[in-house]
Amino acid sequence: MPDKDSEQAVLEGVPKDLYIGGQWRAARSGGTLSVEDPSTGETLVDVADALLDDALAALTAAADKQAEWAASAPRDRGEILRRAYEAIVAQTDELALLMTLEMGKALAESKAEIGYAAEFFRWFSEEAVRIHGRYMVNTTGVGRIFTMRQPVGPCVFVTPWNFPMAMGTRKLAPAIAAGCTIVVKPAQQTPLSMLALAKILERAGLPPGVLNVITAKHSGAVIEPLLKDARTRKLSFTGSTEVGRKLIEQSADQVLRVSMELGGNAPFLVFEDADLDAAIDGAMLAKMRNVGEACTAANRFHVHESVAEEFARGLTERMGALRVGRGTEPATNVGPLIDEAQREKVEELVTDAVDRGASALIGGKRVAGPGYFFAPTVLAGVPEDARLLREEIFGPVAPIATFSSEEQALAAANLTEYGLVAYVYTRDLERAFRVCEGLETGMVGLNQGVVSNAAAPFGGVKQSGFGREGGFEGISEYLETKYVAMSL
Repeated sequence: MPDKDSEQAVLEGVPKDLYIGGQWRAARSGGTLSVEDPSTGETLVDVADALLDDALAALTAAADKQAEWAASAPRDRGEILRRAYEAIVAQTDELALLMTLEMGKALAESKAEIGYAAEFFRWFSEEAVRIHGRYMVNTTGVGRIFTMRQPVGPCVFVTPWNFPMAMGTRKLAPAIAAGCTIVVKPAQQTPLSMLALAKILERAGLPPGVLNVITAKHSGAVIEPLLKDARTRKLSFTGSTEVGRKLIEQSADQVLRVSMELGGNAPFLVFEDADLDAAIDGAMLAKMRNVGEACTAANRFHVHESVAEEFARGLTERMGALRVGRGTEPATNVGPLIDEAQREKVEELVTDAVDRGASALIGGKRVAGPGYFFAPTVLAGVPEDARLLREEIFGPVAPIATFSSEEQALAAANLTEYGLVAYVYTRDLERAFRVCEGLETGMVGLNQGVVSNAAAPFGGVKQSGFGREGGFEGISEYLETKYVAMSL
């Protein structure tokens, strides 16, 4: 268990300033914002609070560097990412502790995220040298068709608080590999992981101006002007659908390339032939990763009526065995929610479901004491009109509803504006294919509760956004295709 001295040492080792043009500097206004420990509600440190002048300076640094960075050798870009990958792995313990302090998740989960985050740097270090176009004879036989892939240009990234390291590397790695420069604004609740990441990339040899980091209390004040600036050519955002809609609207003036990874409402389908032990194992992973504060978290469990009682009993037993506490404590499985506003939302959704007839098999209440804790919760008999079947919970709450047929299960799963991920448990191969094809989601976990993988394309459909991060597809988000018609 980390002691106070090791916690303080980790906090002292992180820059607190803005990173612009390769220089660490205070905000021009001298203002700061406080980073809070969600397990206690106390301030950990203060970091620079950027205003518009700082944001424009960061964009200027990125724009001035773009041509030079685009012309750099792909192998050099790949080697920088590889060195950064190795540095992250070597610093896993320190980076995980830092993340736990600012975000709250259990230390074991933070270590797992550091490993996942590092994989994006390793994957895209290899993709940097595989950017290619094509050459072919014109279909008429006269002339040739030639295509080339070129960097989109300066990018603006807005990253969320729930996976503060992985959501950074998932965007930074393909942009760096493609030859794009970047201005990134991390969430105000969790800026420290991004600042630590910038320091790692600096030491790995990333040239000044390629990456610029602005921490800010008021996101809109610094981001909207960047999106309306002609020098910006790409926006990538991970966060709520509500905010995503606003950013898409703001990006329309410059007709920016846009990637959006937005909200989710993941259904978890358990059919009557499923391996229930495996389904419960998968449910715990899909629901409780990151205390349920994940866009991929199973938001609602649709279970066949013939196995619903047994599934609920097993899930309740597993949820009841979890230990709630500060993330730095070794026995902790469930840390705090990010802030009081999030806890109030979870509490409101649970109360609504119970008022409409659902029963709490376990939990259902906030945990007393300092910090923003909420008890792991299983709700049974959740009616169709309960808000938490339609709204994203973002907390440790598992609502169970039942179905009687495959058609009913699919209809319930698709009855949402979101379409990020779904989970399916069945041992029937033909059903598995039918259901996977019928689900209106960008990803499906078939008999497994985790889908995230640096080598796979991550993203959704409908109002869960567009674009893909990771996999072979991820680097394409940062490349334009230029077609040359050759007379030959």
